[in-house]
Amino acid sequence: MSFTLSKEDRTILTRLEEDMWREVTRFDQTFQEQRFAADFFEFGRSGRVYTRDQIIRLDPQPIHAVLPLPNLAIRLLDKNTAHVTYNSQVEYDGIIEYARRSSIWSRTESGWVMRFHQGTPYQP
Repeated sequence: MSFTLSKEDRTILTRLEEDMWREVTRFDQTFQEQRFAADFFEFGRSGRVYTRDQIIRLDPQPIHAVLPLPNLAIRLLDKNTAHVTYNSQVEYDGIIEYARRSSIWSRTESGWVMRFHQGTPYQP
C-alpha cells in the first residue's frame, strides 16, 4: 500500500526538521517538549545513544548548519508516520562535519512529534 504525503505535511515536516537546526527554536523549551515524543531516542553521529531527557537542552549554543537541509526527502511509512532523510553539513570549531540524517516523525492530536533520529558520519 502506498501513502501520499500532502503538500501541507511536507511543508510542516520540512520546517520542523529545519527548526531542529535553528537556535531560536531548537533551544526553546516549549518547542522541545512539544516536538520530542515521550519515547524519543537518538543514535548520534558520535555513535552514542541519547534519550529524550538527554537531548532536551536549555543552554543555547551556536548552530552553524547549512539550511535548507541538503537532499531532504520525506516518505510516509503509513498515514501517520513519516521518515525524513537528509544530509547535514555543520561547522564545529572551524571544522565541517557531514552526516546522513534520518528521523521518524509520528502524527499526533497535537501535531507531528519526532520519535527517533540517527546521524551517520560520511565524507562527501
